[in-house]
Formats: sequence, C-alpha cells, structure tokens
Amino acid sequence: MPRSKPAGWPKLMVARRLATGATGYYWGPPTWAIKAGCTVAREALGTDYAEAKRRCDEILNPQFDAWRTRDTTPVAEGRARVGTFDWLVGIYRTSPKFTDRPARTRKSYDAALSLVADYKLKDGRRFGGLTVVSIQPGVADRLYDRLRLRADGTPRTRTAVLAMTVCKRAWNVARRDRPNEIPLDNPFAKMGLAYKAKPTRPVTHDELMRFVAAADAAGEASIGTAAMIAFFWLQRQEDIVSRLAWTHYRAPDAPGIARVFHHKTGELVEVPLYDTDGTALWPELMTRLDTAPRRGTLIITRDTADRRRKVHLPWQIDYFRHQVAEIRAAAGIDHDVKFMGLRHGGNVEGAEADLTDAQLRALSGHLTTAALLRYAQATPKQRQAGARKRLDSRTKKDGLSK
Repeated sequence: MPRSKPAGWPKLMVARRLATGATGYYWGPPTWAIKAGCTVAREALGTDYAEAKRRCDEILNPQFDAWRTRDTTPVAEGRARVGTFDWLVGIYRTSPKFTDRPARTRKSYDAALSLVADYKLKDGRRFGGLTVVSIQPGVADRLYDRLRLRADGTPRTRTAVLAMTVCKRAWNVARRDRPNEIPLDNPFAKMGLAYKAKPTRPVTHDELMRFVAAADAAGEASIGTAAMIAFFWLQRQEDIVSRLAWTHYRAPDAPGIARVFHHKTGELVEVPLYDTDGTALWPELMTRLDTAPRRGTLIITRDTADRRRKVHLPWQIDYFRHQVAEIRAAAGIDHDVKFMGLRHGGNVEGAEADLTDAQLRALSGHLTTAALLRYAQATPKQRQAGARKRLDSRTKKDGLSK
C-alpha cells in the first residue's frame, strides 16, 4: 500500500493491504454524501491499479460529481448521444453484468468494445456514433469481416470473434434496461461465428527442469517454484501468484496435504503429499518448498525486496509474464511456450501415465471430462499405448499371444 499517492491518484479512491499481501483498491463516497443519500455505492476495484484508476476517472467520480450537482443524467450515457452504439455501450459498462466481472475480463471486454466503437467507416464516421436502429445484421456481418484483418493484412480472427460476442452481450444487457429504445433483434446474434483456438503447447518435464534451473540462475527462484506448482499440482497462474499461501501447504490440521484452490471453478483440491507407505509423491517440489524462505503470506513473492518498503511484494501479473518470457528464452525454450503450457504439460504427463479421467479430474480440479480434454491432449505416446492395448486384447482373445 503506497504511503504517498502518485500523481493522478483518483479522488475518493483508497488503497488497503489485503491478507494475501497484495494491495486492493476501493472507491467510496464521503460520509456526508452517504448521509445525504448519495446514489453512487461503494465499490471494490480489485488489485490492478490501472484498471481501478480508469474506473474511478471514467465512471465513479463523474457519477459522483453528477449526483453532487444533482444532475440526474447518468454520466456514462450523457457522454454519448442517446440512441447511439456508444450510448448502448455506456449502459452496459455501468451494469452489474459488466462491473461484477474480474478486472482482467473487464479490461478485455473494454478493448473489444473500443475496437468496434472506434472503427472508422468509409465516410469517416465512427461506428460508435451510429444509431442502434441503423445497425442491422448485415452491418454487423460486414464489420466482422473488416475486423478480422489488421491494417497490415494479418489475420486476427480470435479478436474479431470476441468483439462480436461482447457486442452481442452488451446489446442484450442494455436492451433489458431500455426495452423501448433498443430493438429486440440483436444484430450481433446468430452470426454463425466459429474459431478453433490454437492448442496450447504442453511443457515437458525436461523443459520444466530447464526452466527452473534458468530461473534459479537469474535470481528468480520464486518463478521456478511457481512453474513447478503449475506442472505438478495443476494450478492456474493467477491462483499461484495471487492466492496460494503458506497456510495451504502442510497446515497444522493437515500436514500431509497441500490445499490447491481453483478460483475459476471454485474447486478446492486437497493434494496428498505422501503415498500410503510414506513415500513423497512430489519430491522435487516438496524439497523446494520445505527449504524456501517464507517472506510473507503468499508462497510466491518477488525475490528482491522492495527498495522503499523493504519487504518482498507479490508479483504483478504483467511483470511476472515478462520475467517468465526472459527466463524461457534463457532456458532455450521456444517462444510459443506459455506459462499455461505447464499446466497442460502436467495433465498430459498424467494421461500418458494411464491415469483415468476421474483420477486426472481429482488432481486438476476440472469439473467435467470435456474441460479436462482441452488440457490432457492426445499425444503419440497415448495413441501408441492405446494401439498396444488393442493388440493385446485381440491376440489374447484369439489365443495368438504365444
């Protein structure tokens, strides 16, 4: 939590140190305004300073100023001409259907909506300035075709599909609020969009150990530990960096387990540390954790203490990714490999070890087999094992195995 506020700090925003060690941001009207019946409610803004500042500057403080001067026109709508696409987007952005989303999701949706609203038509107008009644399905189709390519001609199909999907959602949400002003037929619906994402390249155990060695050599041992947790315990990056605490590992009430929480699915997996005969099930990771310095509430913190606060702060996701990229390059691993590939690699290792779907889901926290299969990708080794079992079944059945 900063002691002195940086330049541009939004009014009425405060910072609080969270139990995880991260800094959380909050906005709230002053006491006198609450007593006077202020209609703008307190709001938790998450841990992303840039996103918290944007929301305060663009939405909350203007709304508060409008209330203070008793201007009843919603600010987000008042900035755009009523009945335009910009106006519709403003309604959506102030809706709980948007504000209750995680900060990263809001940031992604904002970018998608801005891409559409700022698109320049042939006559020089912005798409956001079009009236909603003029946006017909054909208009949406042509917009999608334009957005699929960047200015230099390279494709960005995934971005275009996301933009149309978010626009469809925004239209539906805004229409529930203004049914008399927004047409029932959603031009962004039933577009028949399809996009097959490029499979995430699984990280192998050998690559994991090379990555860990490179992280240690770079003085970033915490990133190597995070990589091992992702690979062995199949936890997601954000949960490892922002939520996994020392109390989740060898807790006094359960010294033989690690409690691995999957925020995305709400699943808590109690990972056993020892087999029934006392053998350590994750020897490399357990040795690393048992000898690691405990520098705060979280297991994964930055390896160098902050110069001003003299404490080891949590990693910020963007900086963490930047460091991961540098360590990956130092380890000689190709640049297509992402941190999420560690979790994919752990699931693939489990599948190649002939774990059943139920066993894999018990370790990974996936709720369905369909979700699991996106991680436990088919490999030549699995196909070879399957073919071998079929051969064994045929030859034994026919008495040809001798």
